[in-house]
Amino acid sequence: MINFHYETEFSLEDAENYTNWIINIIRSEKAVLGDLSYIFCSDNYLLKLNQKYLKHNSFTDIITFDYSEQKVISGEIYISIDRVRDNAVKFKEDFNRELLRVMAHGVLHLLGYKDKGKNEKEEMSTKEDEKMYMFHVKQ
Repeated sequence: MINFHYETEFSLEDAENYTNWIINIIRSEKAVLGDLSYIFCSDNYLLKLNQKYLKHNSFTDIITFDYSEQKVISGEIYISIDRVRDNAVKFKEDFNRELLRVMAHGVLHLLGYKDKGKNEKEEMSTKEDEKMYMFHVKQ
């Protein structure tokens, strides 16, 4: 089950389309959907989580809490809409594409992909592009 929660003035249009896309991402990696929540929030909301749980005092676009067990994918993915908007401008990207990238990024973390080293970052970026493309393929 996938739930979308909104802690800021934002909501997904056609949430069912996003749900189907996320399910397809998980299936494409030979995993199964457990319980997954996306929480869309503000910079300040996510900053507080970052400080409390990760001991980082900086803004970020996403924090993922992984509750997966083997190939059953479960977790909470917090996304700062403020950061997504700012990064879209910074990287000269459409807001919706940047949002897809961040949403895919979170579920890829739950699927076991990392992004600490150079090779991991390259693999993550390739996977993000691959999964974003799946959104535009007819569901």
